Amino acid sequence: MPSHKPLVIALMGPTASGKTDLAIEIAKKMKLRIHNVDSRQIYIGMDVGTAKPTKKQRSEAKHCLIDLCRPDQPITVKQFQQTALLSLEKALLDQGIGLLAGGSGLYLKSLLKGLEPPAVPPQKLLRKQFSKLGQGFCYELLKASDAWTASKISIADKVRTQRALEVLYCTGESISSLRTENPPPWRVLELGLNPKDLQERIARRTANLYKNGLIEETQKLANKFGADLPMLQTIGYGEAIQILNGELNLSEAIKLTTRRTQQFAKRQRTWFRRQHDPHWLNDEEPLREALTLIQAGIG
Repeated sequence: MPSHKPLVIALMGPTASGKTDLAIEIAKKMKLRIHNVDSRQIYIGMDVGTAKPTKKQRSEAKHCLIDLCRPDQPITVKQFQQTALLSLEKALLDQGIGLLAGGSGLYLKSLLKGLEPPAVPPQKLLRKQFSKLGQGFCYELLKASDAWTASKISIADKVRTQRALEVLYCTGESISSLRTENPPPWRVLELGLNPKDLQERIARRTANLYKNGLIEETQKLANKFGADLPMLQTIGYGEAIQILNGELNLSEAIKLTTRRTQQFAKRQRTWFRRQHDPHWLNDEEPLREALTLIQAGIG
């Protein structure tokens, strides 16, 4: 007997795996809204570098949880979760089905498993002090005080390093020990994309980011918010800043961005296998398979 609980479809996978295109096709077939679960696409003005859905793509299917805030006013996982739940619950009330699409592991976990991160607001003064100390020093500081959390964060990830440190400084507890889970009252269908040609897809998309204006977008953001903006140290933007500073040429930047993205995709795949249990869609007909699984889930 089918359950009367609403159904949440979560389309996940590493970067450049085709989530945006498939989510749009699913949304069009099912007449659903797409709820973005990408931690960089929530920022206004970060369009090219995050491969944010284009105006044309957004005209094909309604996208929620995009352009939530300015890149100099970062929000916590908890703040994203609160905003996302309001949007998702409205969709569930209207249609009984919600559609999530993205590759940000903690954001997905906060919605699908009810992960409740520490309710510690951003500490501007602390973050300013951390920035002055430099990412290398801050990462070593985190390793010395919370080795387990540091092992889960890339040595170059300034945003997550600073977040872990500010929670530690404000509460005296590690960010991992303060997380609890309160599963939401939905049925969840996890669908995964992990194409065999992912490395080639990443290389093509990286080249297109630079071709489509990544350097110009980075210059605009740097002019407005300063070149030391933490978001401009993330993949793609960090290399574009180095081009603007004369530290890299275009070819070197593309190679470095490609390598960093491939490394990031590897970490994403590890996360999804350990933290989730998606049905991995086949490469040949992912839309048909996804729709069949969704219909079976609807009952």
